[in-house]
Amino acid sequence: MDYITLMILAMGLSLDSFAVSVMSGLSVPRIQFLQATRLALVLAFFQATMPLLGWALQSGIRTLIEPIDHWISFVLLGGIGLHMIYESFSKQETQSLKNPLKFRVAFLLGLATSMDALVVGFSVGNLLSKIMIAVLMIGSVTYFASMTGILIGKKTGPHISRYAELTGGLILLSIGSKILLEHLFRV
Repeated sequence: MDYITLMILAMGLSLDSFAVSVMSGLSVPRIQFLQATRLALVLAFFQATMPLLGWALQSGIRTLIEPIDHWISFVLLGGIGLHMIYESFSKQETQSLKNPLKFRVAFLLGLATSMDALVVGFSVGNLLSKIMIAVLMIGSVTYFASMTGILIGKKTGPHISRYAELTGGLILLSIGSKILLEHLFRV
């Protein structure tokens, strides 16, 4: 796998994290740099390590996880998204799942957005040097995409803060649905 292909792959994998980051910036418009960095690092960690995990377990787990990876992503992202949509219409203000700065939420978002990266690890290559380059490139691209997404969400957030939670929920639900539909209708 050449470097251009690997960069395109890294950019493609980072798109889900970018969208989640925009949603996070919308949901928490007063997000501080260190908070944004922690969230971006969690998302980048998952995007980078899932291909490594897939590569390491490719012989035994590939046949088990590949048929359901899209369902796992759909359930995690869809569940969080539906919860956020519900809460955007709810009168009571709760912070149970919607705050992407909470570690539990960031963990679930990182896991859900990186399930497709697990499958990438099955096909990155047979040499450790290739997978390590892929891990570094995917992690770096995802970190910068996430920080950019948070900044975009933060800058536009004050103008549309009334709809931020609804928008974030719809984004997560859309990402989960996109992942599911791509895998179900793959030819």
